[in-house]
Parts: sequence; structure tokens; C-alpha cells
Amino acid sequence: MEVVSTIDQVRERIKQWGNEGKTIGFVPTMGYLHEGHGSLIQKAGENDKVVVSIFVNPMQFGPNEDLANYPRDFEKDKIYCESLGVDLIFHPDPKEMYSERFCTYVDMSILTEELCGKSRPVHFRGVCTVVSKLFHIVQPDRAYFGQKDAQQLAIIKQMVEDLNIDVEVIGCPIIRERDGLAKSSRNTYLNKEERVAALVLSQAVKIGEELVLNGEKDATLIKETMIAKIESEPLAKIDYVKIVDGLTMQPVERIEKTVLAALAVYIGKTRLIDNFIFEI
Repeated sequence: MEVVSTIDQVRERIKQWGNEGKTIGFVPTMGYLHEGHGSLIQKAGENDKVVVSIFVNPMQFGPNEDLANYPRDFEKDKIYCESLGVDLIFHPDPKEMYSERFCTYVDMSILTEELCGKSRPVHFRGVCTVVSKLFHIVQPDRAYFGQKDAQQLAIIKQMVEDLNIDVEVIGCPIIRERDGLAKSSRNTYLNKEERVAALVLSQAVKIGEELVLNGEKDATLIKETMIAKIESEPLAKIDYVKIVDGLTMQPVERIEKTVLAALAVYIGKTRLIDNFIFEI
């Protein structure tokens, strides 16, 4: 496994693999890797070569968010990647990705206006900008993203379509702890009491999913039932609970086509997300 920190080094290796006719699978991450990332890396193994980027992207953090405290353990990440057969890690410094004169951004409307985009207004501008840069640097055949960040997945798929980026974006299922909590790097912020309280997210998701599977079509009723479950936990503070169109991310009143039921909840000071997708 090779570890590089510059764009030129990545491009040199990608050019070599291209000349050899190798296919490239790419998993962009912010590091502090867990089994959720591992499932994406394993799926990317369907390609000849696997590239993982590890870059805590400052552009997608708001002024009062957790950039400085975001968990990092690059040495552990390297060992984990090597155990999964990764061929190349791209681990750039922020100055490598954003020069002092940097002034070009990728903005999107509609899909970014609800859910996390509403409560984190600069977030998806940062995500779209860095992912588009990474796609141009790595030039993968396929890129892999987790469904836990379902809005992000929908946005990246739309960005690729809109900007004619030659990459297949593949969504992969949420990986959960044994008790149901969705795997997240931010789970490490939780103390013992908060860790137990955080289960209310997956419990609310399960309640909503069961209602839909049993034929309930009223999105408001489903949402209110999920909210009631979350509000039964004293340590939980709701950012949002919404049911939206699976493509446009706009709110729906009835379940008549593919929908995303998504929630973001603060457990103490830690913001966690979860969701389910119901496909018709």
C-alpha cells in the first residue's frame, strides 16, 4: 500500500494504472475509519485498484462546528486500510487542496435546501467542492458512499449528472452497531449515558419504517410518531425529522413514490443522523 500527500503523486499513479488498463474504485473519507468505511472499501474491491482519501475538509464545517475536535487517528487508519487491501491512500494537507488564491466553489440548489442543508447552510457547498476536486484528481471508475449520509449521496449523484463527471456513484447500506446505532466517527464523542440515549435514533427509524411497511401513507403521521419516540428520551434534542422525495429532497405529504425519512438529533452536544429509504 502506498501513502501520498500531493495531487501530483496521485495523478502519477493513476496515469500508470490507466496505461495498464486497471479500473479504480474510490472511497472519499474524513478518516477515523470504522466498519462503515470498511464496508465501502470492501465493496470498492470489485475494481482492480482501490484508492481511499483521508482528508478532514475544513470547507464543510460551519463557524461553530467541530472541525478542531473532529476525531483523527491517521496511523490507525493506515493499518485498517492496509488490512482491507487498499492500494493507495491520498492524505493531503488543506493547503494542498485549497491554495491561498482558491476562489472556485460548487454550489447546488433544491437538493441542498432541506434536511442537513437547512441547519448546516455551508455544509454541502464544502462537500460538493471537495468531492468534485477529488473526482478530478483520482479519476475513478466508481466511487462509494454510505446511505447513512443519504442526502449527501443524492446530492453527489445529481452533481455528477449535472457536471458530466465520468464516474459511477454507488450507494452502500448503513452499517450499524449490534444494538442498532448507526456507525459514525462522532459516536466517540458520547459518554456512557449518552451512548445509551443515542439508541433512540435507530428506534425512531425502525418505528417509522414499520409504519410504512404496514401500509401507512400519511407522512405527517409517520413523522409525528417518530418525533414522539425521540422526545421520550430526555437527552435528545431534535434538529429535524422529515420525510422527503427520494430524488428532490423536498417534503412530501403522502408516501406515493420513493421517499427518504431522515432525522438529525443532538444527544448532549453531539449531532447524530439516521434514516431509512422506502422505495416504490
